[in-house]
Amino acid sequence: MTIEATAPPPTGVLAGQISRAVVQLFREYTGRGPTQAHTTITDDLVVVMMGDTLLKAERSLAGDGKQELVLTMRRAVQDTMREDLTEAVERLSQRKVIAFMSQNHIDPDLASELFVLAPRDRTVPA
Repeated sequence: MTIEATAPPPTGVLAGQISRAVVQLFREYTGRGPTQAHTTITDDLVVVMMGDTLLKAERSLAGDGKQELVLTMRRAVQDTMREDLTEAVERLSQRKVIAFMSQNHIDPDLASELFVLAPRDRTVPA
């Protein structure tokens, strides 16, 4: 991965960019993106919390007692999206992602994407 030498945008702007990128990727992969997304960025951590993520079919399956099937399918989709999600965060933050984790919840309908960033080079040039 090549990281440009320019500085990333301010944290609030970057958080909005990451939220939009993640929602767009969900839309591309599933046909529908979450209607709510909020990104929090601290030192080496990016957390994207999303709401209203389930597809109509997934809500029907969950309502029919098949929550574990929905969660298994969601994990598989997020695993498939891993490279694209990681690339988007790396491109926008201009930092390497060293770990990626996803989690889903049926009721309430929530999902999270967690990205651990490589520590910043804290050395000061001489």
